[in-house]
Amino acid sequence: MNGIVTLLTDFGSRDHYVAAIKGVLLSINPSLTIVDITHEISPQDIREAGFILASACTHFPQGTLHLAVVDPGVGGERQGLAAATERYLFVGPDNGLFDWVFAADPPHQVVVLENPDYQLPQVSATFHGRDIFAPAAGHLSLGLPLEKLGPASQYRMHFSGRVTLKDQDKLQGEIIQVDRFGNLISNIEVPHA
Repeated sequence: MNGIVTLLTDFGSRDHYVAAIKGVLLSINPSLTIVDITHEISPQDIREAGFILASACTHFPQGTLHLAVVDPGVGGERQGLAAATERYLFVGPDNGLFDWVFAADPPHQVVVLENPDYQLPQVSATFHGRDIFAPAAGHLSLGLPLEKLGPASQYRMHFSGRVTLKDQDKLQGEIIQVDRFGNLISNIEVPHA
C-alpha cells in the first residue's frame, strides 16, 4: 500500500456522505492521500461506475487502494469485499462494480468483509460506505493483511462486460455512459489493427 486511496461514489457533492467516508478514512490513517475519482456517477448506475473506475484506476501508482461505493443493494443480501490484484487493492460492494477492472486484471485474493473489528461499532443498514467499506480501506492502508477482514471468497462476474467487434454482420451492445461532452460510451470494443 502506497498511502493513496481513491474514492468513487454516486453520492454527489451536495450532502455530507463523501465527507463522512473521508473522515472515517483519516481517523484510521491521518497520513492518507485521498484522491476523488468522481462522486457524480448516475445514481445507482453500477455499470457506469465500473467503466469509470476501470478507465481511471490504471493511471495510479502500484499499491493504490481503490474504494468504490455505488451500492443499490445496500442493506440487502449482497456482500462487501476487499480484493487484491497484481497492482492494486479494491474495497466495495460485491455487485458487479469491479467487473470491468477484474476482467482485465483478475484478483488473486478476495475476502468478504465480515470481521466487526474492522467496521464502525454501529453499522447502519443504509451507509455501508461509511460503516464497513471505509474502515476496511483505512485498516488496509495501514498494512492490515486482507485475510484479517473476513473469509476468503471467489469473485464471480455479474455482467457480460465488453462485446468485441469481430465482423460487420450484426452486433448488439449497450451505452454505458454519456460523458459531459455528449460522447456515447458503449461496451463494444473494436480490436486494434
